[in-house]
Order: sequence, then structure tokens, then C-alpha cells
Amino acid sequence: MAMAVSFSLSSATSRLALSSPHLASHNARGDSLAASTSGSFLRLPRPSPCKLQCQGTSRVRSKGIQAAAVTGVDLVEERKEQVLPRGASWSVHKFGGTCVGTSERIQNVAKIIVEDSSVRKVAVVSAMSKVTDMMYDLLHKAQARDDSYIAALDAVFKKHKDTAVALLEDGEDLKKFLGILEADVQNLRAMLRAICIAGHATETFEDWVVGHGELWSAQMLAAAVRKRGLPCVWMDARDVLVVTPSGRQQVDPDYAASEEKLDKWYSRFPSDTVIVTGFIASTPENIPTTLKRDGSDLSAAIMGALLQASKVTIWTDVDGVFSADPRKVSEAVVLKSLSYQEAWEMSYFGANVLHPRTTIPVMRHNIPVTIRNVFNVAAPGTEIGRFSDPESLGAHSAADFVKGFATVDNIALVNVEGTGMAGVPGTASDIFDTVKGVGANVVMISQASSEHSVCFAVPEKESEQVRRALEKKFRRELDTGRLSKVEIVKNCCILAAVGQRMASTPGVSATLFTALAKANINVRAIAQGCSEYNITVVVDQDDSIRALKAVHSRFYLSKTPLAVGLVGPGLIGKTLLDQFKDQAATLKENFNIDLRVMGITDSNIMYLDESGLDLSNWRELLETKGVPADMAKFTAHMQSHSLPNTVIIDCTASARVAEVYYDWVKKGIHIITPNKKANSGPFDQYAKLRELQRQSYIHYFYEATVGAGLPIISTLRGLLETGDKIGKVEGIFSGTLSYIFNSFNGEKTFSQIVTEAKAAGYTEPDPRDDLSGMDVARKVIILARECGLQLELDDIKVDKLLPESLQALGSVNEFLDKLPSFDEEIEARRKEADAAGEVLRFVGIVDVKANEGSVKLVRLPKTDPFTQLSGTDNIIAFTTSRYTKDQRLIVRGPGAGAEVTAAGVFSDLLRLASYLGAPS
Repeated sequence: MAMAVSFSLSSATSRLALSSPHLASHNARGDSLAASTSGSFLRLPRPSPCKLQCQGTSRVRSKGIQAAAVTGVDLVEERKEQVLPRGASWSVHKFGGTCVGTSERIQNVAKIIVEDSSVRKVAVVSAMSKVTDMMYDLLHKAQARDDSYIAALDAVFKKHKDTAVALLEDGEDLKKFLGILEADVQNLRAMLRAICIAGHATETFEDWVVGHGELWSAQMLAAAVRKRGLPCVWMDARDVLVVTPSGRQQVDPDYAASEEKLDKWYSRFPSDTVIVTGFIASTPENIPTTLKRDGSDLSAAIMGALLQASKVTIWTDVDGVFSADPRKVSEAVVLKSLSYQEAWEMSYFGANVLHPRTTIPVMRHNIPVTIRNVFNVAAPGTEIGRFSDPESLGAHSAADFVKGFATVDNIALVNVEGTGMAGVPGTASDIFDTVKGVGANVVMISQASSEHSVCFAVPEKESEQVRRALEKKFRRELDTGRLSKVEIVKNCCILAAVGQRMASTPGVSATLFTALAKANINVRAIAQGCSEYNITVVVDQDDSIRALKAVHSRFYLSKTPLAVGLVGPGLIGKTLLDQFKDQAATLKENFNIDLRVMGITDSNIMYLDESGLDLSNWRELLETKGVPADMAKFTAHMQSHSLPNTVIIDCTASARVAEVYYDWVKKGIHIITPNKKANSGPFDQYAKLRELQRQSYIHYFYEATVGAGLPIISTLRGLLETGDKIGKVEGIFSGTLSYIFNSFNGEKTFSQIVTEAKAAGYTEPDPRDDLSGMDVARKVIILARECGLQLELDDIKVDKLLPESLQALGSVNEFLDKLPSFDEEIEARRKEADAAGEVLRFVGIVDVKANEGSVKLVRLPKTDPFTQLSGTDNIIAFTTSRYTKDQRLIVRGPGAGAEVTAAGVFSDLLRLASYLGAPS
């Protein structure tokens, strides 16, 4: 039965070939094919494909030749033979399917060809956009005996007919093309009918069917070029290009045979402008075939090599080769140049560059290939040549040698591990022979010198098949313990850095891995060959885009980018935003810090921006375009942008916001805050947060929690890190209470001073938060924990300044109204101290030796440094092994107010930027 079907198909196609007058007369419809029972094809006699269309070159031929061309008469003997002039006078263009997807786009391509100033030019053209897929769909439906292939073929016909009518309007070119199109579709219908009957098509049949898209687009483009007044001919590449199948989806060009055929073709149809079909070719036996996927690019490269052209231009829909996928990294830049080898590496790892085999033909003659945008001809594109542009190497820093980054998603790591592998020849060979046997593709290999394990990457969809095959192959070794395991790690991604002489340049690997570490990204495997073009790492798939952004930013952005999210645009928050606005330009120009506020939220409303909001009108944006506040959405937004470094600044005094810190650190977000609640809350939560932060590369800065803008935390850490022993830390930590007691000298009542402090913005919205001493107690607990004491807030002994009756009042206004009732009591204490030559001060104390903290209203001599303050000054004294009681280390300065507190937060932000790579 199988033989009968094969014979039926052969007979049907033979009758088709012999009976159709179109197969022996019209140009470039593909070869008339007849299938024998052995599957070979016979090429029927036909004129060259250029005979009929050459009548459009009327400006270079006589009327007699034109008339003869119309009748299909071969004029070789009536004309002097033309010799093909190879060399730099030729330029080759390749236009993909997107470039010729519509009649308007074909017109645009014709314009580019006409305006090219080259002496001679070749344009290699693909099928119209989606047509090749449509042709494969026809084949699949016919082989499945699905009659809908008929309607699908009609759709293909209509697409080309409508395009030709819009492109060529009325005239001889349109009439001839439509005649050819109708004849080709009739032949395709007959062929597909035969395939439908047989339920099968050979690869050669498939190649003949799918190649029609290029035939049609080439003819339409040639007609469009002639319509613009430039004489040209078109070439069916099957008459010239000879390739030999060399494996699955692979062919090798036969340059000698192709050169001979090209010379003969040109001697018959000389022209300075030739439109060539991409993708299709012939075998040495004259059987139609294709160059497989990306074949049009390869066609252009082969034509460039055959002509020894000065350049090959690949026209596409992007401005060139990007330093990273612009869909993932918005800051990706178009590269000026790449070497052939760099292009290979980036192509292998999924970048939108030439397929490596495309560069092989042009490398024979050192022909540069330029990637350009057909929709933006003003863009110069990316030139790919033997060497990348030496000027682009600049000062030869690590960043100069890295050209681009690419990722391969959905990868699984396979780890074969065991002590029995060490020193045993052939183990690696057996592993990879087994992988080859299941047809899996090994994307990356990493093996330690100890030989105890071999790690390699395969597509995740193939990983289970690989695991089963390896376990079967090494069952005995696994049972005896010589191999301990065959492990699969799924959900991985490969990140590759590509560049010329990259591996031999000091600092490249260090910069790459530092960028990943600072973005809190774990590296699972590493591979770096001696080719000097590639460093490859494997990271979790969930970290893919963040890793790509982090390394790209580190190498390509001259500024250190910081994406800032601000929580709490209150008094301190809005002051900080105003400081950002005033300093943003200076930071970018002088300190290489690109500061972008990506979101602002308070407890009710938030405003999010994709690229950084305008700080000159952030209040208006928040009020008019804000949405209901949602901390989960705010956090997700701060992770979704293209910048690698994210910091959230919490300017609230909220314990609820502080509870989110742990989640932010887990998500790789840096934190800066003047909010004391996280570090003075329950010790277990504090310890858990600090432990997580220390294990990561995430920074958590809170200098402004104690002393506003004064360097209290950093000074204490400096003492501890250099080995000093802390005995006691004492201070006036509250700018509010400092102001109140500095002003409490008998000239005004206590209640008047408190009211003035609140009006000046020195107090919390409720002054009782300051007067209760709890604000100082929180600062004491923060410093105590920095000193290593495991104290809870309840352990701090606080002298109550206010009577309970005032502390318990409901509203702030009621409290302020009743506060004068406390004036007499506090005034009496002041007078008593004054009579003894002393003053009242509210002091916080950390006694490390006693393992305790306290907050006290004390009397101090008027000569004490703690009594020499003015305004809202803070003062902190460190008693240590180095700085004794008689010579304490003292830090003094303004300790309250929105300006200085915001400045302290800003200082932390600049410190973070320096840690992330900005100049210090």
C-alpha cells in the first residue's frame, strides 16, 4: 500500500509538470518538478527566470531585444558576452520579511535601493512577513489531509494580489506578475492536492512549496524599483546558489559551483541592480532546497562573498545590535561595532544578531556586515567586522572590553557528582555521549579541577530525559556509591557577558560578580573559556532580568543609578524631596549619581512612575494622579523598573512600615530611614532583620535615627570596629528637649516654650511623644544594641517628666491648654538647680558595663559641656578605653528640625551610592 501511494504521487506530479503550459514558460515560479518513485526530481526545460521581467530594463536594451524578451527568445548569441565585475563596486542589501510586509514597506525598500550611491548593488529579499509560516501551514494541513489548506492557499494568493495591485497599480508589470502569481498558485494547488492524497511530503517537496514567498516578493520589489526609474533585473537564486545538505537543518555553500553559475547568469543578464530571492537555493543535483531558518541572511552573505562586495547591509526593524535586550533593559544602547566573534557569542546566547553561520561567507573576504533599521535610515547601525572599532576600547578599562549581555531563559543545571569520578578517564565522555544519545543540547559546561563533579546546562524541557538517561547509564556506579547523585536544578537562566579580549583584561570578572553581588543575586555556576570573548554565569530564573539590569548598568551607565521610593512625604519627607530636586543635577554632573524617585506613598495615597517623577511638581502629581496607597503594590513597583539599584526611604514614625523592612531586604531593596521603630522594637525582630541584612549585600542605613544629621551611629561603629571598648554613652539625644531646656532659663514659662517649639516644627505633632521621654528611650535602646546589649525597650528606666494627668489627655489641643498647670512644678525644680549653680537637662545613658540604659532629668554644673548648648543642639559623649572620663569623645551639633534630619538621610543615600559604585 505504501508503494502504491508513492507511485500515485509520482504519477500525479509528473502529469502536472508535463501538462501545465505555465511550468515551461513563465519566469521564476520555481522548477517544474516530477517525482519518481525514488524521490528524485527532474528539472524540465525552461527559459531563465529573468527573460520576461528583463523587459523592464528598457533604458539599457534596444527595442529589438525588448521585443525578443517578451516572446521568451534567448538572445545570448545576439549580444556580446558580459563578464561579471567582482569587487568593491558591489554592495549587498538584505531585506527581511518585516521590511517587505506591505506595499508601503516595499515602496520604502525600493526607495532605499534607488538612493544607494553604490556603483552596483544586489538586494536579497525574504518572503513577505508571515508568508513563510503560512506556506509551512499549508504543508502541514495538506499532510494532515485537512482540506482547509485550500482556503489557506487562497489567503496567500489574496495577500500577494492585493499587495501587487496597491504597489504597481495598472500597467504591464502588474499584469505579468498577476499572471505568474495565478499560475504559481495553480501549481501549488495541484502539488498540495497530491500531498494531501499521499498524506506525506518529502523535504524537497516542502522546500519547493515554501520557497514561493521569496519568488513573489522579489518580483514585486524589482517592479517597484523599475517604477522608480532604476533599471534592474531579478534573480531566482536557485539558478545560481548551490548548497550541499550537511546535517539536520544545515547546508554548506558550494562556492566554486556557485561562482561558475553566477558568471553564466550575469553573462546573459548583466545589470548594475539585481534583486535576488533569499532563503532558496539548489543542490548539486539541481534539486530545489532552502537555506533553512535565517536563510535570507545567509543568502546575502553568500552573495557578498561571491561578488567580493565592499559591504553587506542587513536591514531589519531595529537600529542595530543592542548591548542588551531593550525589552528587558530600557537603557540598552546600540553598539557601534562588533567583531565577528563577538557577534557569534551574542547570537548563541539569544541576542538579536546575525546567526553565526551567516558570518562565515563574509569572513572569507573580510566583508563588513552592518545591521540597520529600515524604518530609521538615519541611524548608522552596528558594523560587524574582523575587529571591533579600536576607538571604542577607549582607556582600556574593564567596561571598555565588554560589548553586550544576553540571557538564555528556562535552563536546568545537571550536576553529576561523586568521588569515583576523580582521575577516572572517560567519565566525562560517557556523560556527554549519554546526553547526546537523547538529543539534548548542552548549553554550558562547568567542571571543577577536583574532578569530583561535572555540571552542565541543558534546556529545562530536556532535563528530566537527561536525568533518566544518566541514571540508567550510571546505575552501577550510583548503586556502589562511586557516584553520589545526578541532580537537576531547574528554573535557571544563563547570563553571558561578551566582549573582545574580555577574559584577559584584569577587573572584568570582578566587576561582573560585584555587580551581581550588590544586586543580591546568587550565582549557581560559572564558565569562562580561554577564547577571551565570553564569561557565562547561571542564576535563578526569577533573578534573570534583575541580573541583566545590574551588570548592564555597572558596565554601560556612566552614572550610578538609584531608584528611590519614599514612604512618608511629611515634614521630613517633603524636605528631603526638595533637597533631591535642588541637588539632582549636581549629583549627576559631579558625582555620577543618577537619582530617580520612582514612587511616593503616605498612608492614604501613592503615586508611581516608570522612569522617575518630576520633583518640581511631585505634590501636584500625588494629589491629582495618586491612587489609593497599597504597600504591596508600591514594593512590587520598586522591583519592576529597569534600574538595578533600589532603595526605599522611610520618613515615617510608623511601626507598621518598619514591619515591612524584612520583606524589603529579602527582595533586595536597600533601606534608609530616620524611623526608630524597627531598631527599637522587639529584640527578636531587630536581630532577625540585622542577620538577614548582614547575610546579603543589601544596605540598611539609619544614621538619622539618633542625632538627626550628626554622625553618632557611624562614630560608635568606628570605635567598635577599631577595637575600642565602650564604657558609657551619654547624651542629650532629643533636639526638642534640648531646645526646651536650653530656653528654660526663667524668662518664659515651660508651657510657652513647648508651644513655641511645636510651632517651629521642633516637636512631634504631639509634643507628649517628646516630653514623655520615649523618643530618647528609643535612641538609647538603638545605641545600646549597637554596643551589643540585648535590651528591650521596657528595660530602659525613664524618668517621667509630665504628670500622668497631662499624659492621659485625649487631644493635643487639650494637652496644650492644660500644660500651664505644670509650669509651677517644673519652675520650682529649675530655681532649685539654679541656686546650686546647676541647670536641668534631659539625658539618655547607655551604661555598657552595667548592661543597662536610662533616661533621666538631671542637674548638671553650668561648666559641663552638656550645659553649653544652644537651640536644638544635641551632644553625645563616648567614654571608652581610649577616651576616658576626663577626655570623653564628644559629638555636638544640631539634632532636630526637618532640614538637618533630611540632610542626615540624604547623607546616608550618598553613602549608599558610593558603596554601589559612585565615586566617594
